[in-house]
Amino acid sequence: MPSPCRDHHLDEREHDVRIGIIGAGNIGANLTRVFTRLGHEVRVANSRGPQTLADLAAETGATAVSAADAPHGADLVVVTVPEKSVPDLAGVLDAAADGTVVVDTGNYYPRERDGRIDAIEAGTPETAWVAQQLDPAGRLRWVKAFNGIQAEHLLSAGRPAGDPQRRALPLAGDDAAAKSVVAELVFATGFDAVDAGPLADSWRQQPGTPVYGAELDADGIARALGEAPRERPAQFTA
Repeated sequence: MPSPCRDHHLDEREHDVRIGIIGAGNIGANLTRVFTRLGHEVRVANSRGPQTLADLAAETGATAVSAADAPHGADLVVVTVPEKSVPDLAGVLDAAADGTVVVDTGNYYPRERDGRIDAIEAGTPETAWVAQQLDPAGRLRWVKAFNGIQAEHLLSAGRPAGDPQRRALPLAGDDAAAKSVVAELVFATGFDAVDAGPLADSWRQQPGTPVYGAELDADGIARALGEAPRERPAQFTA
């Protein structure tokens, strides 16, 4: 059953994380901004090469690298690319050490962007499909997170713990320790974290569900996850 995670009180200055971010669109760029502000070491990549990220690197202090280099030495890797681009990244996580935590922020938009992906249409949750494409040997620990928040809210909507306006974000994954790492990052960015269960249940936070884009506290997010219908809404099918 989805439940608020209330025990993550990361002192981000004492728990610096080496983070690789693959994808520098709106979410990837703002996660780069947030994580570097928290004092984490960030290596960021996109599909066009590190030279195109010079401004973001100068602004944030992150290191612009190639996609293949982003996972090198990382404690955590964020994959934040359109679903249609995922197959183009085959092999990109080969440099990640066994057991590395990988956060997938992606969403499937078949009509407006991604085209039809048969496995997702057949019921495979989005992040489970991404993991199958990029980690076929199952070496890594996957968590779905940061997929249902507007990019600008990563910078503007965080609130201190205990603030009555503090919002929460859901996360799903099969490894409890990996989810704890991600929950600490969520907490440090100014949001509470709600455990949405295993990757098999991560459909509860896909586009078109009650929790997607919801601006709710931890209890509200947990309720919204529990209200999600299993059938994907028609506007999010091919």
